[in-house]
Amino acid sequence: MKIRTFIDRPILASVISVLILLLGIIGLTQLPIEQFPEIAPPTVSVSATYTGANAETVQKSVIVPLEEAINGVENMMYMTSTASNSGSARITIYFRQGTDPDMATVNVQNRIATAQGLLPAEVTKSGINVRKRQTSNIKQLAAYSPDDSFDRLFLTNYMKINIEPRLSRIAGVGDVSVFGDDYAMRIWLDPNKMKKYGLMPSDISTVLDEQNLEAPTGTLGAESDNTFQYVLKYRGRYEQEVDYENLVIKSLPNGEILRLKDVATIELGARGYNYIGEVNGHPGCNIMIAQTSGSNANEIIEEIDRTIAEISKTLPKGIKIVDLMSTKDFLDASIKSVIKTLIEAIILVVLVVYIFLQNMRSTFIPALSIIVSLIGTFAFLSIVGFSLNMLTLFALVLVIGTVVDDAIVVVEAVQAKFDEGYKSSYLATIDAMDGITSALVTTTFVFMAVFIPVSFIGGTTGTFYTQFGLTMAAAVAISLLNALTLSPALCALIMTPHQTEGGNKMSFSSRFHVAFDTAFHRLVMKYKVAVLFMLKRKWLAASLLVVACAGLVILMTTTKTGLVPKEDMGTVFVDVRTSPGNSLQETKVIMDEVDSCIRSIPQIKYYSNVTGNSQLSGQGACNGMFTIRLKDWDERTQKEDAIDEIIDEIHQRTATISSADIMAFTRPMIPGYGVSSGFEIYVQDQKGGTTADLLK
Repeated sequence: MKIRTFIDRPILASVISVLILLLGIIGLTQLPIEQFPEIAPPTVSVSATYTGANAETVQKSVIVPLEEAINGVENMMYMTSTASNSGSARITIYFRQGTDPDMATVNVQNRIATAQGLLPAEVTKSGINVRKRQTSNIKQLAAYSPDDSFDRLFLTNYMKINIEPRLSRIAGVGDVSVFGDDYAMRIWLDPNKMKKYGLMPSDISTVLDEQNLEAPTGTLGAESDNTFQYVLKYRGRYEQEVDYENLVIKSLPNGEILRLKDVATIELGARGYNYIGEVNGHPGCNIMIAQTSGSNANEIIEEIDRTIAEISKTLPKGIKIVDLMSTKDFLDASIKSVIKTLIEAIILVVLVVYIFLQNMRSTFIPALSIIVSLIGTFAFLSIVGFSLNMLTLFALVLVIGTVVDDAIVVVEAVQAKFDEGYKSSYLATIDAMDGITSALVTTTFVFMAVFIPVSFIGGTTGTFYTQFGLTMAAAVAISLLNALTLSPALCALIMTPHQTEGGNKMSFSSRFHVAFDTAFHRLVMKYKVAVLFMLKRKWLAASLLVVACAGLVILMTTTKTGLVPKEDMGTVFVDVRTSPGNSLQETKVIMDEVDSCIRSIPQIKYYSNVTGNSQLSGQGACNGMFTIRLKDWDERTQKEDAIDEIIDEIHQRTATISSADIMAFTRPMIPGYGVSSGFEIYVQDQKGGTTADLLK
């Protein structure tokens, strides 16, 4: 099909552009929104609990058998594991990029099944959790009691019972972690009374196993001629303290019955005492949410916000839920900024085109080309499975000046024919397209050849910038199609030769164009003089080229490098590590000291602290962390409101606390690569020594 076909049939050219617009609009409505493309390797998390065991026991009896079974699973890169003195074990397996996270989870579960017989009975009884998830959290919530009417234990269990199940059911949520312990019946044995009656803790465990259980009791009358059939019910597990107090341990020689309350104190408490949580200085509980690999973070957070809004309506009086951290806040602000830049770029490009073409009809053709090319690119993004993220939007901003070039070339070629004396726009367009069609195709293919190879780069960088390069190439390809169809058709329909205004009085537009042409002509003449000067002194041009190349090499070797720049994410984490061996209460004293230092920072909106766990060091009685939600960016416009300044302020205020290592840091720019924007270094012992040997 020749270009003349579209000039003769402008409706056909219009239909092609309208089809591109419709497909682009449909694709835009279906595109997921995220900060950056999915580049983090898929991860699978395996967690287990060995109640009462210390970290060394957990490592030897739980982690080692599981690691030996999991090691070598298909597409695995490496795995890390942690064990705590509270009996918890966690193994994180990292897979190669491109691995199906669902199949990775199934493969890990199959490997774990082979190690079930090597694990302690308590571990297999409580179960082993296998979940696909990202290594970073997309949202952090906190429930607290502003009037101190509820304690931490109640808040933790309220979260676990009423909130955690609903959040876990949201599609794309990989893990919901509540920092706290469930309710549990605590039996505090009196050693003196136990010795008096000749009892051991195992005797109490035997009594609990025999009298506090769920048992199948069957039915009566199933095979008889009686009128009724009875289903037997057993009382089952006890729920009240008094029921446990009255459990019979044994009968004494004098005929009395020894009950559990005679040798122990029974109360409803927590399963463990590993965490102490506060929010804004009040009792609170934190909950962290991680997404599954390959899911849409923006959609997940929107659904979480809708769920939390519904839950907030039914909260008991005295409980409040606050949003401590959300990746969507920074994402929305970033997308808004990029869209603003996109609109500004379109306006500037159209304005520049009008100044040089000096005709509204001629300007309309390139402006329409921008719209068709950009919107049509959304259809390409949807088809190939890309998302609307910072890189694809940046590519669209950058490509605006390129997609308009083809249409400008067409308009200028037609205008050149008018300047040669053509009076018919139809004939001028046909002759102009015959001379520039091959040039348009060639230059477009050359441009695409620069960006398409980006998709063949391996590793994280290649995965990261593939969407950027292919978005640029797709937008330019659509602009070429538009320049060969709609642009010549419009040129033949609406363009006319320039008319010289008669009379002495000229309009403001005409006077502006005359003044601009005069100034631009002077600039061109000066440029010609400079070019002639350099042509006569070729040695000077060669010398400047060598200097430029040398400067390029020097700057490339000395300029700081990084994958993405650091930005103000609106959240600050403070990691607190006290001396090893400190109790939870001793760590809490230091956490209160840190709290008193930072609570008066004016840029803080909400903050929470958890004693017993930290972002960097994990679970432990000597660890703690603060999560600080800063005020919105609109409220932080001064230099001292920058996140780096706030981090420096935190370090200065806590510098006097010598009993702990305190580190403040921000969220990572790229999710899925740890909890901060730095390096994680693991020291591996390959000699088979103990942990103490490695520490030495």
